[in-house]
Amino acid sequence: MAEDFVIEMLHITKEFPGIKANDDITLQLRKGEVHALLGENGAGKSTLMSVLFGLYQPEAGKILKNGKEVAIRNPNDANALGIGMVHQHFKLVECFSVLDNIILGVEPNKMGFLQKAEARKKVMALSEKYGLRVDPDALISDISVGMQQRVEILKMLYRDNEILIFDEPTAVLTPQEIDELMEIMRGFKKEGKSILFITHKLNEIMAVADRCTVLRKGKYMGTVDIKDTTKEELSRMMVGRDVQLQVEKKPAHPGEVVLDVEGVTMHNSLHKKDSVKNVSFQVHGGEIVCLAGIEGNGQTEFVYGLTGLEKISSGKIVMDGQDITNATIRQRSKDGMSHIPEDRHKHGLVLDYSLENNIVLQRYWQPEFQNHGFIKQEAVREYSDKLIAQYDVRSGQGSSTIVRSMSGGNQQKAIIAREIDRDPKLLVAVQPTRGLDVGAIEYIHRQIVAERDKGKAVLLVSLELDEVMNLSDRILVMYEGEIVGEFDPKTTTVQELGLYMAGARKQGKENK
Repeated sequence: MAEDFVIEMLHITKEFPGIKANDDITLQLRKGEVHALLGENGAGKSTLMSVLFGLYQPEAGKILKNGKEVAIRNPNDANALGIGMVHQHFKLVECFSVLDNIILGVEPNKMGFLQKAEARKKVMALSEKYGLRVDPDALISDISVGMQQRVEILKMLYRDNEILIFDEPTAVLTPQEIDELMEIMRGFKKEGKSILFITHKLNEIMAVADRCTVLRKGKYMGTVDIKDTTKEELSRMMVGRDVQLQVEKKPAHPGEVVLDVEGVTMHNSLHKKDSVKNVSFQVHGGEIVCLAGIEGNGQTEFVYGLTGLEKISSGKIVMDGQDITNATIRQRSKDGMSHIPEDRHKHGLVLDYSLENNIVLQRYWQPEFQNHGFIKQEAVREYSDKLIAQYDVRSGQGSSTIVRSMSGGNQQKAIIAREIDRDPKLLVAVQPTRGLDVGAIEYIHRQIVAERDKGKAVLLVSLELDEVMNLSDRILVMYEGEIVGEFDPKTTTVQELGLYMAGARKQGKENK
């Protein structure tokens, strides 16, 4: 019976230079179901959804809505068919308000005059109904990523979309926000809306999806009912082998102090308050210390101060016995600090450079890569090819690929390869596996543990509680710019960490 499918994508093929992103893929979405789309980084999930949303035209295949073939030439066609999409990297105008972003392109008007009061009523009613609390007058540039995502969801609802595509919606959310999003999805399903949910987080699929379609390297691997499958089976379909979902590591043997942070305070001029308040801790060689916390509690600012992206207001940072409080970014890098940044587009990569040029960004001035100011192209290419093979960075044209065209997860792998291969004394890893699939996460976690076992100091900053518990030797919880507790992952629980992260508890001085 074909009529219970609201959307059918039949035999879709989409090619880019050097790569078949979608190779004869069929996907059928039932009315009122949550349908997960699972696959490794670069498996073709986002590409397939971009075809459905009209951002790409396929070379072959057809799309049916309620059994009738439709042509989707652009996102306006998709909207007219009731298809909406929340993208992995949000499409919002930073200097506009929340309300203006939601109604952009479908502004209500009478005789050419903007009817904003009506729009506001509708937006507030939707936000009430679905539990998507937002401040309609706040500027996008001033709100957290979790809030920005709500704005993207309200954009779809405001347009009365019935088919909702979520592309990696939880990559930027805290554990509490993820639970809220799952509730929202269940609410949509009750309303009879149909959801396509791109992800590679297996426990989320198990929690919220009805069915799951798996892609591997651009090919269709099958569709399964969630009630009849397991996480292990899904990861096997996705990666093609058994994956270790737990990190294997021996006990840590901490050595000398590599990083010593004393009383670091950072002032936020925008909000006229201190975003980091008198933070002190140490990281020894041979241990992984994790700074855990809900987004927006000063971790980002602290990392900016530590890595030299911003000046600290007071305090002292000593690395390997040297005072680097006022050192430049390049000086810190030369002294042995590597940084995997939180925002790979803003601070990790030059998107319009080739992959090889991104890989030597911090080393191009070293003798092995330059001669009298001229870059030795062969040496750069050889080094880049070596890292690409070692870290399984997938791209259409290898070292010469323009980084902007690569999938988010492969951009991330390129940064990690570059930073770890520099043989640092201190590795500062911020959200190192954000947006990566289980196979890649397993590999990155192994690399980080291997650095620790070589005696390197690792400072991990992560919102993923599984990662925090699995990877760290010590956990420091940060809340509103302060360190409110120190924990041993072997003796604490996710629930206990959650309470400290939400500010419900704080360790007193007597606990130390």
